[in-house]
Amino acid sequence: MIRLLWVFMLASSSVFATIDAYEFKNNDDEQRFRVMVEELRCPKCQNQNVSDSNAGLAKDIKDRVYKLINEGRSNGEITDYMVERYGDFITYRPPIKPSTWFLWFGPFAIALITVVILLARKLSAKPSKPVVIDADKHRKVEDLLKKLDDIDR
Repeated sequence: MIRLLWVFMLASSSVFATIDAYEFKNNDDEQRFRVMVEELRCPKCQNQNVSDSNAGLAKDIKDRVYKLINEGRSNGEITDYMVERYGDFITYRPPIKPSTWFLWFGPFAIALITVVILLARKLSAKPSKPVVIDADKHRKVEDLLKKLDDIDR
C-alpha cells in the first residue's frame, strides 16, 4: 500500500509542478491550462511540450496561456494566437495546408518513391546467365575437394 502511494506521489509530482505557480478562478480553467501546456510544443526544445520544458521561452508561453485563459479566451483562440506567433511547429497536430503538406505527406511520398525505385531496378535488372563449367574444370574442382576432405581427416 505504501509503495503504491509512493508511486502515485512520484507520478503526480511532475504534473503539478507547472501548475503550482498559477492560481485559477476555477477548476475548469486549471484543467484547460494543463491541457493547453501539454498540447503546445516548446519551440526551443526538441519535441518537448511547454509543460515539461524548463526553457525560458516555455515559461513565457505558459505565462501567456495563463493570461489568455484569465482573459476568457477559448482553447482555439489561444492555439491560433500561438500559431500566429510561433508558427505551426508549436502544435503537435499542425493543420493540413500547402505549407505543411511535406510534414504530413512527406514520409509517405519518400517511402513510395523508394519502393518505385527499388522495383524499377529489380525489374530492369537483366537475369544472369548460368555459368557453364567444362568437364576439365569440374574434374579439377572435384580433385581439390577430395584433397580437402583427406586433409580434414
